[in-house]
Amino acid sequence: MSDEARYKRVLLKLSGEALMGDKEYGIDPDMVTRVAGEIKTVREMGVQVCLVVGGGNIFRGMTGVARGFDRTSSDHMGMLATVMNALAIQNALENIDVDTRVQSAFPIASVCEPYIRRRAIRHMEKGRVVVFAAGTGNPFFTTDTAAALRAAEMNCDALLKGTQVNGVYTADPKKDPTAKRYQQLGYREVLTKDLKVMDASAIALARENNIPILVFSIHEPGEFARVLKDEGQFTKICQEE
Repeated sequence: MSDEARYKRVLLKLSGEALMGDKEYGIDPDMVTRVAGEIKTVREMGVQVCLVVGGGNIFRGMTGVARGFDRTSSDHMGMLATVMNALAIQNALENIDVDTRVQSAFPIASVCEPYIRRRAIRHMEKGRVVVFAAGTGNPFFTTDTAAALRAAEMNCDALLKGTQVNGVYTADPKKDPTAKRYQQLGYREVLTKDLKVMDASAIALARENNIPILVFSIHEPGEFARVLKDEGQFTKICQEE
């Protein structure tokens, strides 16, 4: 591993919205290509990378529920949306010569591999990027929880959440110009202040397995690599001292 990288194996959590770029819906090929380039740069630093991607750019489960859909069916539809996003990321990565595997939490044998923990770890050891799709495979769990779960299962050194802003703030920085960015937070502090970085079950999983969460802006070019070198702007969530 490069001396510059602080972590050997990381999981990158991307929301579906991150893949929209400037669009209002769907997948922006330019944005997916740029994200793939960021991942390639990190791989070239010698870091093993896996991803969990959301599906909100195509279908959001809770929105379906609000419109009268059954919650379980709605969540299954959202999981299928994450598979579409995962395949888009795989395509973009392989277009720039990054060997990639998609693993789905429920089997879609003609499209991608089923999720098998040991196989996923072996892929990363061989230098491949693994994209985990379909969340946990269960309704009522978010892709944030899936990210924390997979990070623990893969023995990741850190979970990086690429968001719309460059960290966790005291308030929404897009609405409140006086909002301040936290440099570091404890897991308990995130939960007690109800900061909405990730859902409570994801924070609890990361805390139980002592996996630091690094929140940064995926829209800032080169930031993924900078954060892994302890540079750039981000918020670190970790054990309280």
